[in-house]
Amino acid sequence: MEFFHRSPMKLLLFAAWFSSVLDPCIFEDICHLCHQNASCTRNNGTKSACFCKQGFTGDGINNCQDDNECENVTGICGPNATCNNTIGHYYCTCLSGFTSNGKQKFQTNDGTNCKDIDECMDAGRCGPFSKCHNTNGSFICSCMRGYTSPAGIWFTPKNGTDCRENPKKHCHLDHRCIDNAVSKTLERVSGNLVFSVNNLVEKDEKVEWDKINEDLRKYYVTTLLHTAERETLVLSAGYTHTTQMQVDAGEVEMKLYTFEPHQAHKQPVSTNIQGNYISLNPKNSKEKNTNGSTSIVFLIYNNIGDLLKPADDPGVVDYSRYAAAGEITVNSPVIAAAISNPETFALNNVTFTLKHTQEIDAALDETKCAFWEYSQSMMGHWSLDGCTRIHVNATHTSCSCNHLTHFAILMSSAQANLLAHYNVLTRITQLGMVISIICLSMCIFTFWFFRDIQNTRTTIHKNLCCSLFMAQFIFLIGINKIAHKWFCSLIAGLLHYFFLAAFAWMCIEGIHLYLIVVGVIYNKGFLHRNFYLFGYGSPAVVVAISATLGHKYYGTSTVCWLSTENNFIWSFIGPACLIIIVNLLAFAVIIFKVFRHTSVKKPEISHYENIRSCARGAIALLFVLGVTWTLGVIHILYETTLTAYLFTFANVFQGMFIFIFLCVLSRRIQEEYYRLFKNVPCCFECLQ
Repeated sequence: MEFFHRSPMKLLLFAAWFSSVLDPCIFEDICHLCHQNASCTRNNGTKSACFCKQGFTGDGINNCQDDNECENVTGICGPNATCNNTIGHYYCTCLSGFTSNGKQKFQTNDGTNCKDIDECMDAGRCGPFSKCHNTNGSFICSCMRGYTSPAGIWFTPKNGTDCRENPKKHCHLDHRCIDNAVSKTLERVSGNLVFSVNNLVEKDEKVEWDKINEDLRKYYVTTLLHTAERETLVLSAGYTHTTQMQVDAGEVEMKLYTFEPHQAHKQPVSTNIQGNYISLNPKNSKEKNTNGSTSIVFLIYNNIGDLLKPADDPGVVDYSRYAAAGEITVNSPVIAAAISNPETFALNNVTFTLKHTQEIDAALDETKCAFWEYSQSMMGHWSLDGCTRIHVNATHTSCSCNHLTHFAILMSSAQANLLAHYNVLTRITQLGMVISIICLSMCIFTFWFFRDIQNTRTTIHKNLCCSLFMAQFIFLIGINKIAHKWFCSLIAGLLHYFFLAAFAWMCIEGIHLYLIVVGVIYNKGFLHRNFYLFGYGSPAVVVAISATLGHKYYGTSTVCWLSTENNFIWSFIGPACLIIIVNLLAFAVIIFKVFRHTSVKKPEISHYENIRSCARGAIALLFVLGVTWTLGVIHILYETTLTAYLFTFANVFQGMFIFIFLCVLSRRIQEEYYRLFKNVPCCFECLQ
């Protein structure tokens, strides 16, 4: 104690150490608070903590919930097995048709896997006079030669499916019996062929196909398509009488029709396969066929399009503009048609309607009718030659082609790519429109209230800006009001009118400048009346005629503007292009006359300087409106992301460009602004 009295600081340090040793939290035991599905663990030998046991999740005290490994981990048990969840655990069991090489109940990575059970090891599995064929997870039966089953060529054992002696094997000289036996043989061989092709192209095999180089894969698939078509035609030659046969293997289906000589050239041949329709239409011919029977084979492949990607095919060059903005895919089954005796069935055209693999938006997505074109080297590609689209809706596309081959529907996802930029384009449009409307308001104020600049030209500019102001204001507040059809149509009609009015006043600008240059003497009041009549009357006539002929095309399901269906959009683009051409011709004459006069004579400098100034402003207007709607036409024709952005930028900033060209760069208007703001202290320094 005397030691601590001598050194108080040591006493203080000892007290701090002793209090930490006696910290009650060190001895606090919380293990009794742990959840029943948790375990208590000491941390570094001192403090205790509760942790949920393996297979449970929670805080260890209030809750420890079971982890459902079967839902949380996809395919945890691997192929050919199913997952079974238990409290705090799980186990795997083999699917029906498979057996475990170890435990019946097992877990992932414990060395256990599920192997196919060879049911055919049981000699009597399919019954007498039959053969057993093992498949992955199951088996299938067929009858021995000379026997047949009521269930068909392939069957599974059940009541009434046993193999019975085929009485046709006793046929001798009875030709009808022989014909029937031959037909049955051909049917069986055709069925084997279709099932063999089906085994190669079913969905489960796509993983293996994807491992093959793309060019080599196309070669193999083309060879398969060609062989299937050729062999079915070879087999069809065995039928000499009117016959119909169908083989459905799941992924591949075949239909065969055989016609006797007097039937082959008379009527179209059509069929419906899994909701897909195809019709072969012969040419009108009065000549009788004496060259034997004709067989027509139809083959449909449900998923083979996944193996024939068309994005880089040279045969779809005119479709490549859609590939530039998005991937082109095969969006239908592939259907093939072939004729065994083309001389007896002179083909006129093929019409077909194919079901879309995935539904489309007919207003946004683009589909094309295509066929798989290949050479003797078995290298093929998609082509559009000779095929035209007749009709399209969300679920089907109808086409007409002038030749036979393997047909499909190609779909471009370009519109989907544009939709991905929709929000960005919308924000640019809204911001640009607000700026444009503000600039147009400043133009209108300038041309309306500055008395010293009032003349015919400022009257034209004032009305042009008013028309554009109304068009852009209506666009900003109403372009997306598609909930009510009549209101959307009204918005589209007003936009049509005011945009045409802006172009009409731009045309008046060119006409007025032409009158000045050629020196026509006119009555100002009379001229203004005619300008107003043309500027607001001609757009009204165009809109009235358009609405009368196609009012249903005002407003679409996505936007309140003119529909591109049936080329109705040209009721706006046509007059706009005509005005641009007229103005270009007028400006060409003006420029020629101005430079001719200045080079030959010495005119009044102020007069021709004024003409040059007017011409610069008019050409600037033509450039702003002309370039904008030229980009609009390009976007309608090509619909790529680039054209969408270019047109959007040019369109929404029209008002700003007009304000710069007509007001900011005009010396007379600069002087008026100077007079207006020179007495405002905050603005005077800027105007010095």
